[in-house]
Amino acid sequence: MINIIYTILLFNILIIAFKMFERYKVDNLQGLIVNYLTAAGCSYFFLEQDFSLNHLLNSEWKYHAMIIGTLFIIVFNFYAFGTQKLGISVTTVSNKMSLIIPVCAALILYPNEEFTSLKGIGFFLALIGIYLSSTKKGKLSFNKKYLWLIILVFVGQGISDAIFNDFAQSFKEVLEKESYLFFMTLFFFASISGILILSGKSIISNNTLQLKSLFWGIIFGIPNFFSLVFFLKALNDPELSSSIVFPLVSMGVIVSSSIIGMILFKEKISKNNWIGILLSICAIYIFSI
Repeated sequence: MINIIYTILLFNILIIAFKMFERYKVDNLQGLIVNYLTAAGCSYFFLEQDFSLNHLLNSEWKYHAMIIGTLFIIVFNFYAFGTQKLGISVTTVSNKMSLIIPVCAALILYPNEEFTSLKGIGFFLALIGIYLSSTKKGKLSFNKKYLWLIILVFVGQGISDAIFNDFAQSFKEVLEKESYLFFMTLFFFASISGILILSGKSIISNNTLQLKSLFWGIIFGIPNFFSLVFFLKALNDPELSSSIVFPLVSMGVIVSSSIIGMILFKEKISKNNWIGILLSICAIYIFSI
C-alpha cells in the first residue's frame, strides 16, 4: 500500500504544478515536452546498466514503451481540446472513468485477478464517486457533435493504462533491471511525439519557445517520473491485484486533490462533490479489507 500512497502524493504534486501552468500562462504542450525530456533524463540517471541501443531494440517491451509514450502526449492534447470544447467536468469524468478499461483488461487477461462481489460493490461505488466528485451539480451536458472527443479521451487513456499494466504483469522478471530503461524509452517517445505536434502547430500559429515552459516543465517532470516509478511498483506488488490498484489510485487522487484544492486554492466543493468523496472513501475501505 505504501507505493499507492506515494503515487497519490506525487500525482497531487503534479496537479499543483499543473495549476501553476495555468496561473503563469505556461504553454501546456511546451511544458509537457520539457517535462517528458526531464523525466527521460531522470530515467537515464537511475539506469542500473550501461545504455545499449542494441539491447533496447532487442527488448520485448519496446513496443509497450513506444505506444504508451505516444499515447501520453496524444491523449493530453485531446484532453486539453476537450476542456475547451466540452468543459473541464465532462472531459475529467471521461478521463477518470477510463479506469474501466485497464480493470476489465486485467480481469480478462490475468488469471490471478479475482473479482469478488465485494470488489464489484467497491468498483461500482468508485465509479459513482468519480462522477459525483468531478461534477458540480451531478449532471453533465455537452454538445453531441464533440462526443468523439469524449470517446477518444476515454479510450486513449484506458488503453494507455492497460498497456502499462500489461508491461507490469508480463515482464516481472526484468522489472528490477530494466524498468528505468523502459521509462526512458517511454518518455523519449512522448517527447518526440510532442515535438512533432508542436512543430506542426508552430508552422500554423508561429509559436515561440517560452523560457517559463522550460522552468515549469522541469518542475513537473521530476515528480512525474517518480509517480510512474511508484505506480509501476504498486502494480507489481504481489499483495495487490492490479484491478484494485487503478481504482485505489484514482479515488485517492480525487479525495486528496479535492481537499488540497479547497485548502490551497479556495476551491468550492459542492454537496455532490462531498457525496462523491465519501463514496470514494467507502470504496477505498472496501478495496483495502
